[in-house]
Amino acid sequence: MKKLSLLLFVILITACNSKKQKSQYDFTTLFEKSKGTETPVYSEVIDYYKNLAEAYSEISLFEIGETDSGFPLHLVIFNNEGQSNLTSLKRLDKTRILINNGIHPGESDGIDASMLLLRDIVQNDSLKKVYSNTIIGVIPVYNVGGALNRNSHSRANQNGPKEYGFRGNARNFDLNRDFIKQDTKNAAAFTEIFHLFDPEIFIDNHVSNGADYQYAITHLFTQHNKLGGTLGNLLEKEMRPFIENHLAEKNISITPYVNVWGSTPEKGFSQFYDSPRYSTGYTTLFNTLGFMVETHMLKPYNIRVEQTYEIMIGALNFGETFRKNIKNLRAKSLNQLYKQKKYPISFVPDRNNPSKFNFKGYEASYIDSKVTTGKRLFYDRNKPFTKEIEYFNNFIPVKEIDVPKAYVLEGGWHKVVQRLENNKIEFIQFKKDTTILSEIQHIKDYSTRKSAYEGHYLHYDTSVDKTIKEVTFKKGDIYIPTQQKGIRYIIETLEASAPDSFFNWNFFDTVLQRKEGFSAYVFEDIAEKILNENPIIKDAFDSKMKNDENFANNSYAQLNFIYKQSPHYEKAHLKLPIYKIY
Repeated sequence: MKKLSLLLFVILITACNSKKQKSQYDFTTLFEKSKGTETPVYSEVIDYYKNLAEAYSEISLFEIGETDSGFPLHLVIFNNEGQSNLTSLKRLDKTRILINNGIHPGESDGIDASMLLLRDIVQNDSLKKVYSNTIIGVIPVYNVGGALNRNSHSRANQNGPKEYGFRGNARNFDLNRDFIKQDTKNAAAFTEIFHLFDPEIFIDNHVSNGADYQYAITHLFTQHNKLGGTLGNLLEKEMRPFIENHLAEKNISITPYVNVWGSTPEKGFSQFYDSPRYSTGYTTLFNTLGFMVETHMLKPYNIRVEQTYEIMIGALNFGETFRKNIKNLRAKSLNQLYKQKKYPISFVPDRNNPSKFNFKGYEASYIDSKVTTGKRLFYDRNKPFTKEIEYFNNFIPVKEIDVPKAYVLEGGWHKVVQRLENNKIEFIQFKKDTTILSEIQHIKDYSTRKSAYEGHYLHYDTSVDKTIKEVTFKKGDIYIPTQQKGIRYIIETLEASAPDSFFNWNFFDTVLQRKEGFSAYVFEDIAEKILNENPIIKDAFDSKMKNDENFANNSYAQLNFIYKQSPHYEKAHLKLPIYKIY
């Protein structure tokens, strides 16, 4: 009997040590304890999820990659079946929804709302049943460095919480401008999570800046024309109304993100265009239905968190209801992309085709400032209104490219190759010198920002000259076929004219500078010989002398013109190391 009692004691002790009892944890959040006025520090958020994973088998916590702060990026998974193998989750016939929080840690609404959301689901058997066909992934705090830089002052216009993190990360990058260029470890870690999890739906939780109005919450869906095809229609015609109706049933009013700066909303506004530098613009490249939640900075913190919670519930419900349709259309969308001969890389709002809706705002006027000598914009909350406004949420392409069979990238551009690898882009390296008829591209024109932007001097309005000829590629050059899952990513990064191309983000700036030149006193004799022996160059030179007064008065420009037509001019100048194969 003593031996049996001892054995039972050991079994009981082992069981207690291997999994703590749920009753040992207090899953009441700081947000709740503070009556909706506070948000926890980073370490408390992670500890909360560690405890939740220990107490509930449906919750798993992973460390994936590293951030610029030196801390790992965490991913919390809810799966009703309790499977904790990330690679196996994609094989389940469930809707995968990825929620990102704290990309701007001063905007902490999603951090608190997600803690409440996962806790409420695992503690409620009926909710676990409702979401039995959904896998929820939550990044608790994406910008760890910004979360550790805690203060009460950097969000000058925001109504709570009492303390919060800072917008810039550990290296002062705005992470919601880094998804395509990946200057940060955070972005590389996010990419790893994103491709491991491969979500059908992506949600990024924010707090908005800008105008004042009656709503406590707005939505910023990825631009549906840019997403395109049947998937774009699903987003605009089914997903957005479904979530709006869910909130209406909860007596929560929502509006599209109020994209006005220096104006007032009742004059109408266009949808925000989320290019791939932004989270939803990036996730769209892989046919994910994405939207940002933008609560209103001036509304009380408790209301903002509660409404963020509800919009996420709406998205979960949509994922459950449309699970099979989403998966089917996502697969079809990829097949449609493979068949496209043209791909749009630049859009503008269609000013002839606005949507209209009743907007709930406040009367605005300009009154004398009590601080400055000018006028200030004043929203009178004692004068609310509901007015029909125009919302320009339909976009039209203004620039398209011919979709090539493949791109070829010259060897040596390691930063570009690293980003291709991070995004699971398939490519092969030539094992020997290979000659292929190719399109060669030279930068024709571009503009550049005059001030620094996220560590870059970003190019824009880029155009290229194209020539077709046989090119002999070297062993080690990289052949990138477009017929693969990352087709959008490939085009948006390698097409120089695309807004967030690698060229525009300065990855190829070394081709913009000449490495060789000429000394005028030496080149004079060579230039004379070139003109004498090349009548075509001579005619072009004479024509320019006749028709361009500035050129005719600039002897260096004249020599430079001849130099650029000669074999001495370096072939690498302005030539992109990217070729297109048709």
